Amino acid sequence: MTQYHAGRHFLQIPGPTNVPDRVLRAIDNPTIDHRGPTFGRLGMEILTNLRAVFQTKGPVIIYPASGTGAWEAALANTLSPGDAVLMCRTGWFATLWNEMALRLDLKPIFIDTDWRRGADVAAIGVALADDKAHRIKAVCVVHNETSTGCTSRIDDVRRAMDAAHHPALLMVDTISSLASIDYRHDEWGVDVTVAGSQKGLMLPPGLSFNAISDKALKATETAGLHRSYWDWRPMLEANKTGYFPYTPGTNLLFGLNEAVTMLLEEGLPNVFARHDRHAEATRRAVRTWGLEVQCADPRHYSSSLTAVRVPEGHSADALRAVILDKYNMSLGNGLGILKDRVFRIGHLGDFGDLQLIGTLGGVEMGLRAAGVPHKPGGAQAAIDYLAGNA
Repeated sequence: MTQYHAGRHFLQIPGPTNVPDRVLRAIDNPTIDHRGPTFGRLGMEILTNLRAVFQTKGPVIIYPASGTGAWEAALANTLSPGDAVLMCRTGWFATLWNEMALRLDLKPIFIDTDWRRGADVAAIGVALADDKAHRIKAVCVVHNETSTGCTSRIDDVRRAMDAAHHPALLMVDTISSLASIDYRHDEWGVDVTVAGSQKGLMLPPGLSFNAISDKALKATETAGLHRSYWDWRPMLEANKTGYFPYTPGTNLLFGLNEAVTMLLEEGLPNVFARHDRHAEATRRAVRTWGLEVQCADPRHYSSSLTAVRVPEGHSADALRAVILDKYNMSLGNGLGILKDRVFRIGHLGDFGDLQLIGTLGGVEMGLRAAGVPHKPGGAQAAIDYLAGNA
């Protein structure tokens, strides 16, 4: 028999995140006719209000899928077999997007990094400047790399593309940054933004998104990759009246509508400031413990999560197992080259000060229980910071 743990489980992985009660109650609505007038009104409300979250005036397409599906939709609607795409290996998820591009018969040019910072903007600029024939058809960047806790500067990427006078499309994965870190689809000249429901949008997994520019829509006219389920055109046509060309994730859409309402009630600037504040408090705790933040460049610090390196000779996975067993808290594991070398603290979504202090207290007790060398006082350092920066 599994041992019972009193109290609520702390799900502090960097997504899926904790689903707030308001969203759970909305999902709990009876299923309605997805061809009826009530659903049409719901669809129009969601498709209109969702634009504010992406900071765009253009259309946002919603798929019943994981973020991986939205990756494929972004590529399949705009590109042709053999097209070159410029990508930056900032971590595990950038690596997976690159692997998808290869399977779709695209030709990725992969700029490597040390997984301790965001996209290498200078290298992107050089690659585009050298591409006189404009073979590169898209630049694909992960905004917030969930495996490393590093956030790329999309505004800088856009400036580098403009400086090179290159016509490539700009595609950005915001799966772990949307509604957590300031992101501006229109202002930064992004052509396709990819997102998922299970992180900053505070929903269970199951919905994914493409926000698309006029330039991206124009690219569909000549794109040669096969697409059916992922085709934007029937989605956009049906969305004009709030409907979908096939069965949508009806009850998740109820939840999405409530989640967007909550974000707009709080105000996006306040949402971003709250995430920034919790991230800084977490980093102060990590430094007090004498541990090292995986992200080595302060300009690329993530406000969605903090990846923490364990000392040489110690196992991050063993530490996570102790914390789960003793304190009923889940932390994110290391991925790819960071396997067993880091643990990841998620501090995104519907998340407040007391939840953060509980999380950091659990980590500090876990460090002690697992025998990982550290200095005490990390949770207190976070308390001091939060109390002084209300």
